[in-house]
This record gives sequence, structure tokens and C-alpha cells, in this order.
Amino acid sequence: MLDTNYRVTDKETWYGRVDSKENYDAFRWHQWVQLLNLNDKNLSQYMGELGFAFIGFCCDEGVKKNKGREGAAKGPFAIRQELANLPCRFSQEVKLFDAGDIWCDGVSLEKSQDLLAKAVQRILDLNLFPIILGGGHELAFGSFNGIKNHLTSKKQNANLGIINFDAHFDLRPYSNGGSSGTMFKQIADDCIKTKTDFNYLCLGIQNHSNTKALFNIAEELGVNYVLAKDIIYNDTWAVLEQIDTFIRPIDEIYITICSDVFSSAFAPGVSSTQPLGLNPEQVLKFIKYILRTKKVVGFDVAEVSPRFDQDNTTANLVSVLIFALVTTMATNCKLSW
Repeated sequence: MLDTNYRVTDKETWYGRVDSKENYDAFRWHQWVQLLNLNDKNLSQYMGELGFAFIGFCCDEGVKKNKGREGAAKGPFAIRQELANLPCRFSQEVKLFDAGDIWCDGVSLEKSQDLLAKAVQRILDLNLFPIILGGGHELAFGSFNGIKNHLTSKKQNANLGIINFDAHFDLRPYSNGGSSGTMFKQIADDCIKTKTDFNYLCLGIQNHSNTKALFNIAEELGVNYVLAKDIIYNDTWAVLEQIDTFIRPIDEIYITICSDVFSSAFAPGVSSTQPLGLNPEQVLKFIKYILRTKKVVGFDVAEVSPRFDQDNTTANLVSVLIFALVTTMATNCKLSW
């Protein structure tokens, strides 16, 4: 059971344009999404073809500890507002659920990450695909642990891999506690303790955003990465080959996106803007390519900060990424129009 820092979404959160109340072909997501209470002991496992569950992480305590610009705690609400009016471009066999939010009010960052892990595991146990809405990128520690715990509970010795779209490695030491810059070092250290493989691919790394020490840590841990400049200026096939090489031995994949991987022209509302970041079209190609492996078991997007956004540009971009995720997976299952 989750504690008081878990809250069910208010049904009024999902609202938008209504073109028809009867014709599903004219429906938008706010008309199709169903609310889910993860504390409900009577919930039964989803038996449909494909179901998605959104869970918000209303926290940017990790961003604060990382000396970044606060504001991502309000990201989940802003993202939901943009998701609400998306068209239902998938068959009625695809279901959308809103599983509520994890809040960091009055508890430690570690506690909120643990609550997120429990929520993600619960969603997966219900046979739903988790889409986590951030919130600071410290959510990755909770997302990963939730997926890992689910696989472990099923006695699956799955080789779990992380694909992170990010300008930063987020491999900083954490002697003073975790932050939005330490999650993957924490995961790496846990993998060492449990004698499991640390499979981490980071796409979009910026030379000017990572110290030499962080590159050294990445090398020591065997991190696979592609610099942003090599994505922008090199042939797409060269990057896809690197993705292929990483994915081939992996059983399950967790995709995480930090919104600061994008150029600030497309994503101004982030904790750390990137004037020379990636074009969303490039990232979409890679996401769709990865999804078609049918190995992806979880997805999150972090650090949408409404207080710095312009015309909801960043939240809107993230909603399009999620739209692409849902429709691509529906296509893979032949459940799209």
C-alpha cells in the first residue's frame, strides 16, 4: 500500500475539446482515460491486449539538491493538460489509465523514490505499461527499481538495460545523498552489490555539460554513450548500429528521457537548457526504432518545468513523444487504425 504521499488524480484534471460523445473515431484522450487507484486492493490484472498507466512524480527535490532550476514538480499536471486533447489514433482495444501522483511533500527524496518504485511495480503487476511523468530526473531511480522489483518478483532473471536520452551522464558521486545528477551511479553501485550487469546507454551527451571526471566514471563503469554532436552531424544509421549493439544482448529495456536533451528552441521549459541540443525528430526516430524491438517495459520523461516554459512548448513536445510511444506500441500489436 502507498501512503498519503500518493494521491489519486482528480477527474477534472482530464478535460478538453469534445467533437463527439458517441463516435470513437472523433474521441480525444481525455474522453478515453480511466482513473486508477493503486491502493485499491480489489484491482484485478488487466487482461486486454494493451493498456497504459500514467503516474506522476510531483517532485524536484533532486533538482534542488543538484543546484538546478526548480519547477519540475508541476510538470505532471502540465503534461496531462497537453495529453488531454490528443486524438485516439488507436483501436478501442487500447486502454489508457491515470494511476495518480507521487508527491514529495514532507518526506525525503529517498522516500518519494521508494514510493514511485512501489507504484511502478504495482502498475506492471497489473499488466499495464507504466508511463511516468516528471518531475525531476531523480525519478529514474524509482522507475528502474520498480521495473527491477517486478521482474524479480516474477522470478525472471532478465537482463535489464537503460536507454537514457540526456545531455548529462547523471553519474555524480552521492556521499551527501542522491539528487537528479546521481541516479545512474546509484543504480550502477546497486548492480555491483547484486552482481548484476549495469547496462546503460546514454544518447545526447554534451561535452560542455559533463566534467572530465564524469567521462572517466562512465568509462570505468563501461557506459555506452553517443555525443549530441555525433547524433546531429553523423549519419543516423551509425547511431542505430550503436543502439543495435547495445540492445542485442538485453532482455528488457527501460527508456528514460530528460527534456534537457533537446535544443532549447524546442524545450525551453527545463531545469538546464541546451542551446545546441537534439532535434525532437531525431529522438522520435530512435524511440520508434527501440520500441519495435518489443523489449521496452517502461518509459518516463523528466524535468518539464512549467515556470520556465513558453506557450507550453516543452509540455506539448513531451505529449507528442508519449503519443508516438502509444501509437507505435499499438501498431506493433496491430491495434492502431
